[in-house]
Amino acid sequence: MGERRRRERALYVEILIDAPIERVWELTQTPEHHVRWDGRFTTIRPTRVRDDGAQEFAYELDLGIHTIRGTGVSRGDRRGRAGERTSALLFDTADRLSPLGAGRGYWRYVPTDDGVRFITGYDYAPGWGLLGRLLDPLVTRPFVWWLTAWSFDRLRLWAEQDVPPEATGFWRSVMPGRRQRAHARRCLSRPVAAGGTIMQQAPDSLSELHA
Repeated sequence: MGERRRRERALYVEILIDAPIERVWELTQTPEHHVRWDGRFTTIRPTRVRDDGAQEFAYELDLGIHTIRGTGVSRGDRRGRAGERTSALLFDTADRLSPLGAGRGYWRYVPTDDGVRFITGYDYAPGWGLLGRLLDPLVTRPFVWWLTAWSFDRLRLWAEQDVPPEATGFWRSVMPGRRQRAHARRCLSRPVAAGGTIMQQAPDSLSELHA
């Protein structure tokens, strides 16, 4: 029961992007593009490609007063039913100041008549010891969901309307008179169709990844 409850705390974010799947794939799979729209990263630096095609990388999140550093491995897959694509990810950090410890997740790219359903599901172990475990469901996890969803809408604006992510950063977004703003509320926080837990909907490639 404890393991099931842990899995059900996994975060889910989904947004519909009215753009070709190749465009969404490029903006999400290219590290230089990824860090421009995703507020969870400042730098993503590929370090090594494994024999099975998985990509190892180092990442940073610059908070101004401190830079969180970690490592990860990802694997993208262009194969799938009806043109669906997937990407799987493992990440970890030795930084004791990081509110997120080791985690795993996935992206799904699902073509529809209206665009691409871009979906993520991921879970992580809280950092900060006991304090982190107490704060995670109340503060950290809701904020991480919001940050992910807000970032997804920045991606949508870039892919659909060619609005650069730098024009939809946080401080620019709150300035009065801004017509193009990213909003987390445009994203879903739960799958529309029931069927197992969020992490049970991960692609097979996630179970094949190892740290």
